[in-house]
Amino acid sequence: MRSESPLRTILQAVIVLALIFGWSTAVGSAAHAGQRAGHQAAVAVRGGDTLYSTSTRCTVGFNARSGSTLYALLSGRCAQGARTWYADPGLTISVGVTAGVSFPGNDYASVRYTNTAVAYPGEISLGAGAGTRDITNAAYPVVGQSICHVGRTTGYRCGTVQAVNVTINYGEGAVYGLFRSTICSEPGDTGGPAFSGGTAVGIIVGSSGNCSSGGVTYYQPVAEWLSAYGLSIY
Repeated sequence: MRSESPLRTILQAVIVLALIFGWSTAVGSAAHAGQRAGHQAAVAVRGGDTLYSTSTRCTVGFNARSGSTLYALLSGRCAQGARTWYADPGLTISVGVTAGVSFPGNDYASVRYTNTAVAYPGEISLGAGAGTRDITNAAYPVVGQSICHVGRTTGYRCGTVQAVNVTINYGEGAVYGLFRSTICSEPGDTGGPAFSGGTAVGIIVGSSGNCSSGGVTYYQPVAEWLSAYGLSIY
């Protein structure tokens, strides 16, 4: 019987190892891709959640739609200068791009969602452990109306509408047509959703005072904004 030469034996072993290594690398890459897709599928962006860009982070007021295209509603002042948005602070899960910004004059922006692997429910998050609230329509606020809002800093709070058609002056210019409530808010709350039951009424754009000594909050009405961009709450 003729024995295999040492060189042939070595070459065969190298080939086998190369095949095994190549196969395991391919399997590993496929597994990682599947894990990434699964991770994104588990992500959901609601009103009250945060979107991130390379230059800022903004709270989603509400999700809205035009036909089959979905959007996030953000503060215009917050969203200025940002183009691409992500669901995580590490900027690894892109969700959309800025579709429009109006500030000053108004204080609203829209982000068009582009990542279909992420969910965009028509509801808002009420904060840690507080669950969610389904939002099905939008309306202009009226004086004396009971409303609640959710801020990233101060959380879920409720009060009443004090005034409508209010103007705030910023260094960049005035913003018109806002409304004011008796609810306090603090820095970091900007962009948070304000609602009455299942009706969207506005997002937080400014405040006076604080939640220790008392204060009031100003909002951009959502109904005006939806009309300007041709969107609807869902």
